[in-house]
Amino acid sequence: MPDTNLIIEEKDAHIKAEDFSVFYGNNEAVKKVNMRIPKGKVTAIIGPSGCGKSTYLRAINRMNDLIPICRADGAMMFDKQDIYASNIDVVSLRQRVGMVFQKPNPFPKSIFDNVAYGPRLLGIKKKAELSEIVEHSLKKSAIWDEVKDRLKENALCMSGGQQQRLCIARALAVQPEILLMDEPTSALDPKATTKIEDLIGELCGDYTIIIVTHNMQQAARVSDFTAFMYEGILIEFGITKNLFEKPREKQTEDYITGRFG
Repeated sequence: MPDTNLIIEEKDAHIKAEDFSVFYGNNEAVKKVNMRIPKGKVTAIIGPSGCGKSTYLRAINRMNDLIPICRADGAMMFDKQDIYASNIDVVSLRQRVGMVFQKPNPFPKSIFDNVAYGPRLLGIKKKAELSEIVEHSLKKSAIWDEVKDRLKENALCMSGGQQQRLCIARALAVQPEILLMDEPTSALDPKATTKIEDLIGELCGDYTIIIVTHNMQQAARVSDFTAFMYEGILIEFGITKNLFEKPREKQTEDYITGRFG
């Protein structure tokens, strides 16, 4: 197991897994992972299909709770509190840890109502306040100029790339601290992918971003740190440039050079 303590100091860790495992029934999909994820940086998780990377990502805001046969073991610390403790408010957790999925999933509502959805759930009712949040969120997600005159239009009329940036705006509208992205560009064309990657670079610093990607070139382009997982095990974690240019583990080298995966 890699010792990420040598790379990320405790004070800099936003998320810290300690012997963290995820089970689907008797199948251990994530196996005793120890990993510190730094605050305000982009961390990519790479690995072949079925290696546990998406399961690990969804564990960070307890999306796996929605799967009846799924359970977690060990600790997942967020700001020094175990998010799997019995006193954790999962709704509040998911406000602080937003998520963007593989395929854009806008609600069948107007562009405005998509972004205002979360703030309204939090009790914000004033139109002026909602309008300010919507504008700010759409600007942060680099789509305001494209949609500012179309806010009443149905979001389903947008292109795929625009829908994904709208989903990012919707996540940002509730002011999360962490943004999880599960292969956010895999359903998009190259032009839309570039816009999302540029956006990740702009958001870095204001948010801690964790991205699962099957695209190693993308991981190399957008992330500060990279974790390589294989068969549920964290094989290597390090500064992205170092991991790709001088991997410490042979399994990592074999994967990034295309010998398997």
